[in-house]
Amino acid sequence: MNLNKVFILGNVTRDPEVRALPSGQQVTSFGIATNRFYTDQSGQKKQDVEFHNIVCFGKLADISSRYLTKGSLVLIEGRIKTRNWQNSAGVKQYRTEIVADSLQLGPRRTEGTTNSGQYNKPYSTPESSPTKTEDIPIIEENAPVNFSSEEPRGDEKSDEIDVKDIPF
Repeated sequence: MNLNKVFILGNVTRDPEVRALPSGQQVTSFGIATNRFYTDQSGQKKQDVEFHNIVCFGKLADISSRYLTKGSLVLIEGRIKTRNWQNSAGVKQYRTEIVADSLQLGPRRTEGTTNSGQYNKPYSTPESSPTKTEDIPIIEENAPVNFSSEEPRGDEKSDEIDVKDIPF
C-alpha cells in the first residue's frame, strides 16, 4: 500500500498567482514557508526555514486567490507532485509541488501588525470594538511541556505525563 499525503501549516510567502487551464479551470500557485526551531549541540537556539510550492485547482484556487495574501497563515492538505519539462535551452528541469486537496484559512491578521505572530480572532474587522490579540505559541523540540494550568496538590495524584517518560 502506498500513501502520498502532506499537511503543511505555514505562512504564505507570495500572493497567489492566478491562471486558467485551456479547459477554463482556474489554477493558483503560491509559496508557503514553514519554520523549525531547535537547539544545536552548543546550546544555541536555531531556526530552519523550508519553502514549499503549492498549487490549487478549481474551487480551492478561487478561495486561495480571494483570501490568501503574503503573510497569511494557512493549513494545506494535499499530495506531492514532481513535474518536469525542457526549457528553451533544451535542459530538463524539475519542480516539486504540493497539490492542495483542502485548505484551512488561519486567523486574519490585525492591521499594522508585523509577522510577529499577533492575530485577531477570525473574521473580525478592524472597525469593531477592541479585540484581544493572541500570540501563537512557538513549540520547540525538547522544550518542557506543561499541559495543565493547575499545580497538583500534595494529597492528589498527578495525571500529568512527564515528557522524560516518553520512550521516543
